[in-house]
Amino acid sequence: MSRRTSTLVAAVLLVVVVVGVGTVVRVPFVALGPGPTFDTLGDVDGTQVVAVDGTPTYPTAGHLNMTTVSVNDGITALSALGFWLAPDRRLVPRDTVYPPGQSTEDVDRANTAQFAASETNAELAALTQLGLPTRATVAEIVPGAAADGVLREGDTIVAVRGIPVATPDQVAGALQGTTAGQSVDVTYERAGSRADAQVVLGANPDRDQGMLGVRPGVEPATGDITISLGDVGGPSAGLMFALAVVDKLTPGELNGGRFVAGTGTIDATGAVGPIGGIPFKMQAARDAGAAVFLVPSDNCAEAQANAPDGLQLVRVATLASAVESLTALDSGGTAPSCAS
Repeated sequence: MSRRTSTLVAAVLLVVVVVGVGTVVRVPFVALGPGPTFDTLGDVDGTQVVAVDGTPTYPTAGHLNMTTVSVNDGITALSALGFWLAPDRRLVPRDTVYPPGQSTEDVDRANTAQFAASETNAELAALTQLGLPTRATVAEIVPGAAADGVLREGDTIVAVRGIPVATPDQVAGALQGTTAGQSVDVTYERAGSRADAQVVLGANPDRDQGMLGVRPGVEPATGDITISLGDVGGPSAGLMFALAVVDKLTPGELNGGRFVAGTGTIDATGAVGPIGGIPFKMQAARDAGAAVFLVPSDNCAEAQANAPDGLQLVRVATLASAVESLTALDSGGTAPSCAS
């Protein structure tokens, strides 16, 4: 074998080894990119994303899309190179998404809990915005808690310790000054019948008071709101969920029939908070056809620096300001911009 041939064979073998290693060895990075978007006014696999039953609703049109960020985990050295070269992907250290000491399952559970809390906050913020009366419900029961077997999911919590309650915050407020092991009276309604029960409080890991052992939810005084969106987790869809509830419970089209997308956390008072990955969310929205994108005020600088062509950025700080901005756009007016 000539020197030239042997050199060529060695080079080919080296490439084979490098490619082989590159397709097997994993790197401590994840790749972020645009994720799927979902119309909160529409349905996914035949199930309405935001369903309102038992109370009057109104027709909607256009889109109010929530946006997501895709996360590619377990990537190899070779695929990392591909993601690094892709213009719509970004490599970040894995521990920024999956903190050390937490498994993927731990992070998924936390995201699921945040998603559930954002649903409750979105409903309460929307009902408060509309001035509609509410009732506190049992959204989930902590397995093994004292309330397990006494209360059921879907029950309405009427009073705790004799204190009338209509929101999750009021349920928590009624428990102030209690301690683990203390027995409290709970009045609840189930299937139209009211009853009283004694519940022994458990230890609360988050507050210096007893824990009822349920995750309180909120619903209209008459009717129910259900938010369903498969395996999507995290709190960043709160604003868009709240807007969908407002749109369905008020006459007219809140978005003016436009394709509107957005993002942002929301608390029970309607305050909109910042989120991560906004460049990817804006790109996903624009690719889906959105013309307007609602941006939390604290994300405006990053959004303005990465805005895709043809996407109007509207700055929002509260649910009320988002409603006002969409109403202004529908009437031909202007809305606060990230550029202002």
